[in-house]
Amino acid sequence: MARMRMRGALCGAIVLLLVGEGCVGLNFVKRRLPPPYRASGGIVFQFEAPSAQRVQLAGNWPENDWLRGQAQTGSYLIGIMDDPDGDGIWTRVENLPPGRYQYKFVIDEKTWKEDPNNPQRVDDGYGGYNSLLVVD
Repeated sequence: MARMRMRGALCGAIVLLLVGEGCVGLNFVKRRLPPPYRASGGIVFQFEAPSAQRVQLAGNWPENDWLRGQAQTGSYLIGIMDDPDGDGIWTRVENLPPGRYQYKFVIDEKTWKEDPNNPQRVDDGYGGYNSLLVVD
């Protein structure tokens, strides 16, 4: 009887160890990026999109104008974000004067996403939301 209890306890310990090791190996907690923040050179925007070929920052400040740009050149190169190390974290620094700004990230020129790391948002008028940034 004692031997069966010991075997049961040993099996239970092995199961816990295996489950625990499996949980450590899996990424259950998604890494969160900070909301936009001030750094030297301007405001840093970051977005995680590991499978994207291109990510752009679209916003309502004059130089961007939701990717139309101040001159409305028709170029798709406005607001291009960088991922130089290929880790899927795209970054762009914008020199924005004080004000309230709305923005979204555009993935591969077709999918518009609000910032999942910024809880401040406003209705975008199309059934979704724009992220909101207040620069003091």
